Amino acid sequence: MSKKKPSSDGYVYSTDPDFRVEDESTPEETLPPKQQKLRVSLDTKQRAGKAVTLVTGFIGNTDDLEALAKQLKTHCGTGGSAKDGEIIVQGDQRDKICAWLVSKGYSSTKRL
Repeated sequence: MSKKKPSSDGYVYSTDPDFRVEDESTPEETLPPKQQKLRVSLDTKQRAGKAVTLVTGFIGNTDDLEALAKQLKTHCGTGGSAKDGEIIVQGDQRDKICAWLVSKGYSSTKRL
């Protein structure tokens, strides 16, 4: 037996025959690298003591975020992911990532 789940937008049912759910999530335009202000930090919280490098502050659509994450992971030679507007790279890769971002024209800030 299949259970129906309510939609994620909060609407369950409407009696208005002309009702349409409007999608407000338009894809953001990605800013050029010179206008991006990325923050690079080290994080170990809720990761069983494992260190990961977080890159936050990216403004743009998810496809460009995932492309940047792939380039960073390839440059560092490690795994990682891109979700919730941030890039996660395994290990303490702050120096490598900051140097790579600056060489590609991004402005980055390294945080302890």
